[in-house]
Amino acid sequence: MTHDEILQQMYDNTVLGKAPEVIKLTQEGLAQEMDPLEMLYGGENKDKGGRGLLPALQEVGRRFEVGDFFVPEMLMSARAMQGALTLLRPLLAAKGAKTVGKVVMGTVKGDVHDIGKNLCNIMMEGAGFEVIDLGVNVAPEKFIKAVQEHHPDVLGFSAFLTTTMPMIKVNVEALKKAGLRDSVKVMAGGAPVTEHYTQISGADGYAPDASATARLVKKFVGVEGDVSGGALADAVSAVENMMSVVEPA
Repeated sequence: MTHDEILQQMYDNTVLGKAPEVIKLTQEGLAQEMDPLEMLYGGENKDKGGRGLLPALQEVGRRFEVGDFFVPEMLMSARAMQGALTLLRPLLAAKGAKTVGKVVMGTVKGDVHDIGKNLCNIMMEGAGFEVIDLGVNVAPEKFIKAVQEHHPDVLGFSAFLTTTMPMIKVNVEALKKAGLRDSVKVMAGGAPVTEHYTQISGADGYAPDASATARLVKKFVGVEGDVSGGALADAVSAVENMMSVVEPA
């Protein structure tokens, strides 16, 4: 398969939300040593029509605006894009950059949503942080163990449901009980989470999206510089735009 064919099929399958096909195409492109930026933006010949990942999400957004696509289709396309980003992430992140800090992330107990958390992870890794992802439905005990084992600079709690938001405060209290609260900065986020709720839960900071998460952790560790812009941020923002139409349960 030629590079042009790979780009076109990546576009088509992302629009259709076919994540397995998009992942296979991304793997094939990497095997052929295609430039990750080419797979994201569609290459130099953008005038040929739909090609690549970001143009596909732009098309999905257009179809949503005119009523041809609805939330389920947008979610499927966002997941397809996320699968490709998982493979492209190590290549898009700053190559050879010195790790500037360590972050432990997890979706709180009772919640199995992870797209937003995963986007935050991508942005933080792109900003030079080592990220330990504990996954979803993470119990307070698992967060405590991770802090004891990895000694992170920042601990992040993600909650997508209003019913699981109280776990943010439960986790902070668990840190206090374990004598670890002062050893780590705590941040929280997720669709229903607000800055006020984060404050009353006892966390140190709130981030409404992936780019803001990366800026916040850089602030926590005293690292200067903006994390916005660039291919990685463009890709993450595109997926976040897809996700922004979904209301929390």
